Amino acid sequence: MPHPFRAYSPADFGFPLPEGHRFPYYKYAGVRERLTGLLPILSTPQLRWADAGRAHDPLWLRRWRRGEVDRREQREFGLPWSPEVVTRALRAAGGSLAALHDAQSVGWGANLAGGTHHAFHDRAEGFCLVNDAAILTRIALDRGTARRVATLDLDVHQGNGTASILAPEMAAGTAFTLSIHGERNYPFRKERSSLDLGLGDGVTDADYLDVLRREALPALDAYRPDLLLYLAGADVLAGDRFGRFALSVDGVRERNRAVFRWAQAAGIPIVTMMAGGYNHDHALTIEAHASVVLDGLEVLG
Repeated sequence: MPHPFRAYSPADFGFPLPEGHRFPYYKYAGVRERLTGLLPILSTPQLRWADAGRAHDPLWLRRWRRGEVDRREQREFGLPWSPEVVTRALRAAGGSLAALHDAQSVGWGANLAGGTHHAFHDRAEGFCLVNDAAILTRIALDRGTARRVATLDLDVHQGNGTASILAPEMAAGTAFTLSIHGERNYPFRKERSSLDLGLGDGVTDADYLDVLRREALPALDAYRPDLLLYLAGADVLAGDRFGRFALSVDGVRERNRAVFRWAQAAGIPIVTMMAGGYNHDHALTIEAHASVVLDGLEVLG
């Protein structure tokens, strides 16, 4: 029997960038091409502004919609404002919402973008305009499709915006945020997640996987969520421009398989989001991001 899974990609939706900009445009089309033929890949739908408002200040969103943002705000965002960059942010988050619907229907939904965990309630930061993990958490809780939502953030950078936005839900016990990140890396002012596991520079496969298996997954066991949002960052790889870890692609794949096996054993749906990846070797970034879907198909398919 063929598997029921599919993925979403915003690779068709571009936005203007200055020449030589560090945003990794290439990876979205590259990952889609790498996975073509293995599962259906649909264009991401656009998130509604009303759904973005579940996690963000509506007046602030309106300013971004209209382009009423100053240079400082654009500098913190890391991208120049344009109508297209706003649409692209909504497309990326819309892919995560579509993946949530799939996860709750067939057990897993995959967005080949998203994981925009640096977006705050009223501040854009680090290429992140709207915070899809926070939006999905609130949608699932508000609709009653989940009572306890966990975000497992395995990007090399702490999920500061997610922790900030979901502080009320964390206090109420309806959300759990877990971040394994570089302690000395951006963001230099960390927020407080439910569990922060900050690691030193140069972490290799064995030490990283030990922390995942010995501390992170048992913490998820103890929390007992009924939905898992997995930010599967590729910036943990050795050679990443903005990461300071030293994982191999094999280590990243073992990380992914451990997370999928945990979700499968717990019997809970999982949403995967791309998050960061900026390797000097573009092919490594693409392969690491694509491996999340490859590993999901291996474990769940």
